[in-house]
Amino acid sequence: MALHKAGVVSIQHPFPQMLPPSPLTLTGMGRVDAPDDADRIAKEHKEQGLVCTTLHVGSGLETDDQIDQLVSAVIEASAKRDYPLFIETHRATTTQDIRRTLDMVERFPDVRFNADLSHWYTGHEMTYGDIAAKFNAMQPVFDRVRYMHGRIGTPCCAQVALTGASDDREFVGHFREMWRRCMQGFSSTAEPDEVLPFAPELLPYELDVGGTTHKLYYMRRFSGSGAEESDRWEQAFVLFEIAEQCWRELSSS
Repeated sequence: MALHKAGVVSIQHPFPQMLPPSPLTLTGMGRVDAPDDADRIAKEHKEQGLVCTTLHVGSGLETDDQIDQLVSAVIEASAKRDYPLFIETHRATTTQDIRRTLDMVERFPDVRFNADLSHWYTGHEMTYGDIAAKFNAMQPVFDRVRYMHGRIGTPCCAQVALTGASDDREFVGHFREMWRRCMQGFSSTAEPDEVLPFAPELLPYELDVGGTTHKLYYMRRFSGSGAEESDRWEQAFVLFEIAEQCWRELSSS
């Protein structure tokens, strides 16, 4: 398999049963819309041999009490099943708002996250205002990151093509800073046996699943030809290289 030959050690897929046998370990993903969903997912995914699961939790319309019920269920299911569950920072979920997520962390300091920071960077238009102050405020989340979805966006688009690992545009620098903070937070707070996966998540314009076409609108298409604006395979390895640079910078500081 090309991924294995390239040094990738794990793959995340919504339907792992669709994948052919390979030496790669599998990580899961799921949705928690009701408290009982968390334990069901943890049990099923552990039995399937997955190593951890990232979760979209709720719709974003929940009250604080409803958020507490869902987050508490995720933490309890992870402990009960001895299986890592990480709540993703994602639009249209309980973590769509930075302030409410920080309040959640205060109430549940044991929560752990999958950082897909393009949702916040674009959804909150983070460059509108003092972005350094925002990074500092977000540190409690960075400290609890145990999985990272690699994708870089602008203040107006959640996923854009990069010119390479040396791309020095301002928004790329902002993601480098957030990724370094996640890595530093992990280094400072993780248990000795924990690892920090970095998973490029470059989604297509549309995706066919079981004969149903889902319009995702991520990697934009050129008008006329319908071709995507970049090669997502090549872009994934650009993101890997940037993440490796961030880790080396931390290690040498």
